Amino acid sequence: MTDTVVIDIATKALMVSVKLAAPILIVSLAIGVLVSLLQTVTQVQEVTLTFVPKLAGVALVILVGGNWMLHEIVHFTQDLYMSVPQLLGN
Repeated sequence: MTDTVVIDIATKALMVSVKLAAPILIVSLAIGVLVSLLQTVTQVQEVTLTFVPKLAGVALVILVGGNWMLHEIVHFTQDLYMSVPQLLGN
C-alpha cells in the first residue's frame, strides 16, 4: 500500500464525514442564529434557551436524513472492504 492510497482513503473518509455532519451543523447554526436574534429583539438573555430548539432541529434532521446517512456510511465501508484484497496485493 502506497502513501497515495492512504491519502486517497483518508480523503474519502473525510468527505463522507463532512457530508454526514453538514446537515446537522447547518441546522444547528441556523437555529442558533434565529434564537439569538429572537433573544436580542426581546431582550431575553437566557443562555439555556437555545438548547431545546437545537435539540429538536438536530433530532428532526436525523429523523429525516438518517436513512441517507446510514446508506452513505454503509456504502463507504463496503467500498473500503471490497478494496482490501487490492490494497494488500500491491
